[in-house]
Amino acid sequence: MKLVRLSNAGKVQYGELRQEGIHLITGDIYGDWEYTGEIIAEKEAELLAPIEPGKVIGIGANYVGKESDLPEKLPELPVFFFKPSSSVVGPGAEIEIPELIEEVKFESELAVVIGKEMRNVEKEEVLDYIFGYTVGNDVTAPQFFHEDGHWTLGKSFDTFTPLGPCLETELDPSEISVKAYINGEEKQNSPTSLMIVPLKEMVSYLSKIMTLKPGDCILTGSPLGAHFISEGDDVECTIEQIGTLKNQLIRTSAAVSGNK
Repeated sequence: MKLVRLSNAGKVQYGELRQEGIHLITGDIYGDWEYTGEIIAEKEAELLAPIEPGKVIGIGANYVGKESDLPEKLPELPVFFFKPSSSVVGPGAEIEIPELIEEVKFESELAVVIGKEMRNVEKEEVLDYIFGYTVGNDVTAPQFFHEDGHWTLGKSFDTFTPLGPCLETELDPSEISVKAYINGEEKQNSPTSLMIVPLKEMVSYLSKIMTLKPGDCILTGSPLGAHFISEGDDVECTIEQIGTLKNQLIRTSAAVSGNK
């Protein structure tokens, strides 16, 4: 099932995306909900980010270029980072390049959405706690990374976490490829089998560090090929079984000081 979140007549609603249109629903998508009986055309809907996450957690440097490059052992301490919920935007939203820099990096990723509270969950049970999957773009301004290794500022600007276009609840994450196109040219295309820390191990590890709540979002890493892009560039992050997340880059007038 493909769930979308949309603005309809001034009200934010969820709906199931089908061929004939969006079937609106009411209630808690992570619990009890039902169809309202109303259907609206997809072209008439303003799609928003499919979730409002409490936490957005990313993992760094999580792909290799070919299977033979996969390590024999998983890293003892994977590189995780937080992104604020205020950085989340939806499909079609503009990505704002902070003032004083000319470019940012795109990173197309599979995003995992938690469906029920999980704590200390073993990897064999992880899929029972996942509600669905969407496409994410972990936009990054490495110019703001701290020299001691802190990534937070470079990951946290408003608009730096586009998500969408929908939330797919029926997906085998081991049988997909993560792709990206910049101005129509393919830049990323990798199966999830090339993840260094596989999805189940990743989510299990996080559940043993912190309690994960319904709606929390985990960005599972970006394939090789991410690079800098600038004003006017069109970014399309694609997972065929979910859809394409499209955004364009613009300049912002918001002043930022202290960057290098």
